[in-house]
Amino acid sequence: MTTSEDRRVERRGFIQRLTALCVRYVERLMPDPYLFAVILTLVVVALVALLVRGATPTGVLKAWYGGVWGAQNIYTFAFQMVLILVTGYTLAEAPVLKRAIIRVASKPTNQVQGALLCFGVSTAFSLLNWGLGLVAGALVARQVAKRLNGAHFGFLIACGFMGYVVWTQGLSSSIALANTDTTSPINVIHKMTGMTVPLTDTIFQPYSWVAVIVVTALLAVAIWRMEPKESLEPDPAVFADEPEPVKPDGKRTVAEWLEDLWILNVLVFAAGITYFVLSGFTLNISSMIMLFTITSALLHRTPIRFIRAFSNAAKVSGPLLLQYPLYGGIVGLLGYLPTGSGKALQTVLAEALVRGADQYTLPFFTFLGSVLISLFVPSGGGHWAVQGPIAVGSAMAVGQHSATYLGLMSMSVAVGEGVANMIQPFWLLPVLAIAKLNVRQVMGFTVIAFLIGFGVAGAAVLIAPHVL
Repeated sequence: MTTSEDRRVERRGFIQRLTALCVRYVERLMPDPYLFAVILTLVVVALVALLVRGATPTGVLKAWYGGVWGAQNIYTFAFQMVLILVTGYTLAEAPVLKRAIIRVASKPTNQVQGALLCFGVSTAFSLLNWGLGLVAGALVARQVAKRLNGAHFGFLIACGFMGYVVWTQGLSSSIALANTDTTSPINVIHKMTGMTVPLTDTIFQPYSWVAVIVVTALLAVAIWRMEPKESLEPDPAVFADEPEPVKPDGKRTVAEWLEDLWILNVLVFAAGITYFVLSGFTLNISSMIMLFTITSALLHRTPIRFIRAFSNAAKVSGPLLLQYPLYGGIVGLLGYLPTGSGKALQTVLAEALVRGADQYTLPFFTFLGSVLISLFVPSGGGHWAVQGPIAVGSAMAVGQHSATYLGLMSMSVAVGEGVANMIQPFWLLPVLAIAKLNVRQVMGFTVIAFLIGFGVAGAAVLIAPHVL
């Protein structure tokens, strides 16, 4: 006779077997993230050759160069994204917050509790700021692994990354913030309709926050049931802190006195907060960078401590700086339009995915397209620049011009990008740098988060048009 305990073990065993299968295939098939970007570039080149009329090798090469280093490069947006990441990491490393992380990480008594803690911290901070959420889970995982012998460090890091799946529905959502800013270069809705879409029509809509609650609950259950049986010890170098420089004996120089002058950081913070108030508490990408920079400066107290923390945080951005140009090249290829030709590859793909959709199914098909395109353009804002015009144009073609519906269309793209991050290694890179792991030791677990996120987000955007 099967008991409830037997059924619970069986269900937990199924999740463990599915996770083990995902881990095994990721370990066998997933290349280094840099090579992943190179392979994606070759795939896009092949698609351009097949689907874009009039494409020539010279034209393809020029389009790629334009996206990597030329006039169409994504340096400005890339630098904004790097700054959000670095300022979020710097803030998390502030002494008061670091002590809080250590204190929180001391609570779990087993691996599942530790994993759920990493996931919960990552989720909460991802809803506040994606850069902070991206690194906070990894920093907690590092402290948890330091205390729990025999834990699987890759599993803890993966759980800390899974909370990132909801960042596009949080306060730092690139697309939602761009919709509110008439000066944003990626405010596609304003460019095409002259309207701005407030956050109340995007991240604060029920289809968004209810989906966040559901996916968080389901992932928590999955994490509880996918606990690996084997262990993976972290590299001891993970726990090595930057040594404090030794100050020479004797009287301080003027330069050293200025470096320790805490009032300078206070003045910077006061100036930033004053501007934020005068701007009407405007939240966009630039203001988020400013807020996290000045708050980090304040919490690190002296200028020199802030400088050292910022410099240390910047080390994790190296892989992004290496790969971002390649994704800029992919964006250039997606937008390549030979003279006298019909449509660019990005238009061909986006239109093919929404062809035949009506006002009720259009957001869902847009979501599917977003998941696909995010594999080539793993950036919320950059992705919206590619798919946004098609999404907005398609909505207008089916007679939907309201800010609420266009907000839904933008969020369909946003949540697709958030879900795809679980199988696209681009944003996992800084986390791997913090943990000193390779992608194959982590991504097998995040595939489960992709499957759950895909199901919940897909259902949300499919139901939303019926209740708006």
